[in-house]
Amino acid sequence: MDLNDLAAFAHVVEQRGFSAAARALRTTKSAVSKRVARLEKVLGVRLIERSTRAFRVTEVGNAVYVEAQAMLAGAEGASAAAAIAAAAPRGSLRVACPPGLLHDVVMDVLPGFLLRYPEIRLALDVSNRFVNLVEERFDLAIRAREQLQDDPTVIVRRLGMTRRILVADPRHLLARSPVDRVADLADGPLLALGNDFGRQRWELIGNDGKEVAIEFEPRFVVGDFVALRGAAIAGVGIALVAEGYCHEAIAAGSLVRVLPRWRSREGIAHLAFPSRRWMLPATRALVDYLVEQLPPRLA
Repeated sequence: MDLNDLAAFAHVVEQRGFSAAARALRTTKSAVSKRVARLEKVLGVRLIERSTRAFRVTEVGNAVYVEAQAMLAGAEGASAAAAIAAAAPRGSLRVACPPGLLHDVVMDVLPGFLLRYPEIRLALDVSNRFVNLVEERFDLAIRAREQLQDDPTVIVRRLGMTRRILVADPRHLLARSPVDRVADLADGPLLALGNDFGRQRWELIGNDGKEVAIEFEPRFVVGDFVALRGAAIAGVGIALVAEGYCHEAIAAGSLVRVLPRWRSREGIAHLAFPSRRWMLPATRALVDYLVEQLPPRLA
């Protein structure tokens, strides 16, 4: 079946006649008539009853017209998708990312993306808040959560696992009461990730799988892992920090692990982006790049 014949038939139905359809298509009446006749021959049915005085779409013709609309819309959508896919990645992207992942792994790879795609502009919103991708017009969010979002409007791509460990300045540990059990953490001072005062809750899991939760009033609260690590290095207290932030400080001796058999629950690092029928090339390029670059750094 020729889609051009189907389109000619649809125009005849919509324009209520061959002459009007020919004008809309900028062709001759005879050309339109031939296309409709050819379609009728292929289908083996009469689509339009026509005479010098009457014009009537048959019952079968009405059914074919409905299907024709869907087929033509699909063809247009496929053409649009092909055009989008063929276009070079360019334009502006808004991306949300928590500070922990940003400083730990994301900033290691983002400059390379911008150098690879010089026509893409990137705006990065750095915070621990959970953004609404659609309402706030974000193209992509980089997240780490214990459970993935269950939302049919959002597509998720897993990247790897993250966890946090307890650390402190070794001099601070010498100056305070021993920390041999999770319960000893309650003696403080403790440093927490957050944006305001209020009781905090740490859920820890041991190497044996045992889970323990403690609630406390933090001495220091900050919404950035770099600042949290800095406060721990300065000897202010014990902090629960993303493990990737601590490797160099532990190797240098400025931090030591506290209760090394305990850690936070693992978080699932992932990308989340709105479920759109046709993803723009710039978004697709960033998703593919991060899926390629981030998993090895989270292993």
